[in-house]
Amino acid sequence: MKTFCLTLLLLLPVLSVRSQDATPPDTLTQKWLPVIRAIEQVESKGKDNLVSRNGRYVGCLQISPTLVRQCNIIVGSSKYTLRDRYSKEKSYEMFIVFQEHFNPDGDPEFAIRIWNSGDLKCMERKGRTETYYQRVMRQFEKLAAEEQTQQAPSSEQE
Repeated sequence: MKTFCLTLLLLLPVLSVRSQDATPPDTLTQKWLPVIRAIEQVESKGKDNLVSRNGRYVGCLQISPTLVRQCNIIVGSSKYTLRDRYSKEKSYEMFIVFQEHFNPDGDPEFAIRIWNSGDLKCMERKGRTETYYQRVMRQFEKLAAEEQTQQAPSSEQE
């Protein structure tokens, strides 16, 4: 994930805090899981302990210290630590907190582009995130096809 732009950092403190208790956690996880898994494959190939070359991005979703701070602002406490980036469960949770705050409608394209850029106006500047978006979408489609193959009934007759 690229560094979060100044726009996001300036807007975050003034944005209202949404309650994460309104929707059950399992429902939110199911809502976001396909996008999370595709991003995870692009970012780290599922490796929880991956650290970027510059040391700034960590874990399966390559979370920055800035995102950890932003999630803590959103939830209104110091719930998340830098160490939590090494936990798949906590990384997924931070992804969901971030997306539910800025993307409550669950738009997958916006989710992917904002995760890459941190730019709330990323849909107006798609060129900056197009390569990343295409990479994630290829993974999204591949994972969906694999899941469909696993769920397809056997063609063999008993």
